[in-house]
Amino acid sequence: MLPLADTFAVVGKWSNENQGVVTIAIFFFTILGGWVSGIFSALRRRPKFKVTLIPGPTFCCTFPIGKKYGAYDMHRTAIALYLQVTNIGSAASSIENVSVGYHWHLKPFSMVWLKNTLGWGWLTEQAVILDEFQVKIGENTKLYPFLTQMSHLSGLSAQTFLEVGRSTNGVVYFEQPDGWGGCFPTIRNGSVRLKVKIRDAFGKSHSAKFTVSAVWLEDARKYNPAFGKTFAQLHQEPLPFDVPH
Repeated sequence: MLPLADTFAVVGKWSNENQGVVTIAIFFFTILGGWVSGIFSALRRRPKFKVTLIPGPTFCCTFPIGKKYGAYDMHRTAIALYLQVTNIGSAASSIENVSVGYHWHLKPFSMVWLKNTLGWGWLTEQAVILDEFQVKIGENTKLYPFLTQMSHLSGLSAQTFLEVGRSTNGVVYFEQPDGWGGCFPTIRNGSVRLKVKIRDAFGKSHSAKFTVSAVWLEDARKYNPAFGKTFAQLHQEPLPFDVPH
């Protein structure tokens, strides 16, 4: 084996005699390094949505619908959430879909319980509500924006394309189809545990868990008189407490 000094001398002599090859090799590896680092940089540039609740119409309500499934009274669950979504990632993207999940109120140790109590039961499609969420402040009325649905009054919806560092806010509304038995959210101390999942334009999911109030229907309708009425009006089957006597 050559001494270290002799090795450097041989390498130096070869480099001097093959400067063109060395120059091409350096150029090639520079391009390759830039390409690889560009790929990794692009891979690191991803949207990341932070989902939070802000004060307003945020609650869950389960109510009877005046029908039966065998011996069971049937019910529906409606959920309103006033969300703020902030892009804290490194790439822009848009809000494509919002889902909400909850644990069913079931007796332990059945297969359905394992799926919907240890896991989550999901409402993956928002319902169109036929009025605005609002609240009276003195002589004035504050209207809450929808996140993805258009306003009936202005025809506008919130901005759902989010550049890095930008945020948007609005109400999302869900109605669960007819249920019976324990097919409704578990209520503990007047509250319900929910999980919100937002899918962006790249198919990536962003989720957060919240505890929201479980309220009576009349209290929910203080924020929106059409709360809980979407499916009833679609099926032309008014809820029993909405039928004039």
